[in-house]
Amino acid sequence: MKNQKGFTLIELLIVVAIIGIIAAIAIPSLLRARVSANESAAIGDTRTVISGEAAYQSANSGFYGTLTCLATPGTCITSYTGPTFLDASIAGSQSVTKQGYTRTWTQSTNSNGNTGSVDVFCYQSTPSVAGKTGVRSFGGDSAAVRLCHLLHDRETQARARQLACRR
Repeated sequence: MKNQKGFTLIELLIVVAIIGIIAAIAIPSLLRARVSANESAAIGDTRTVISGEAAYQSANSGFYGTLTCLATPGTCITSYTGPTFLDASIAGSQSVTKQGYTRTWTQSTNSNGNTGSVDVFCYQSTPSVAGKTGVRSFGGDSAAVRLCHLLHDRETQARARQLACRR
């Protein structure tokens, strides 16, 4: 039994303990990085919608457009042959959950403009699970076409959707 090779139980326990300590340090950092990535994606989508609306407004005689019109402008602007203003993944629905954030589109339709014309719009992104998938809400609206954010906790989670685009 003198020439047996291998690790003792104590050595294996020490290695497992070291791995546990490293994991305890690394996991919170990885979770914060994921929240930061989710927030960056929400900000990016909000800015994309704001930019798309600004470009659409120039092409549509000063009127903003619905999400459908931004994705397929040829159906709303007569004789339009240019590129789309938004990708279908953003303009797919009035409410989409993507990368830990629920993105919601609200609008006030204009009856005087072209088909799909909008007077006022608001694009909001709120965390799907507050505190886990994100800690801030973001929104962009037609009032000065701006991007705004709201820090929120359990008390303000219910109000986050209303305040994200508040004027």
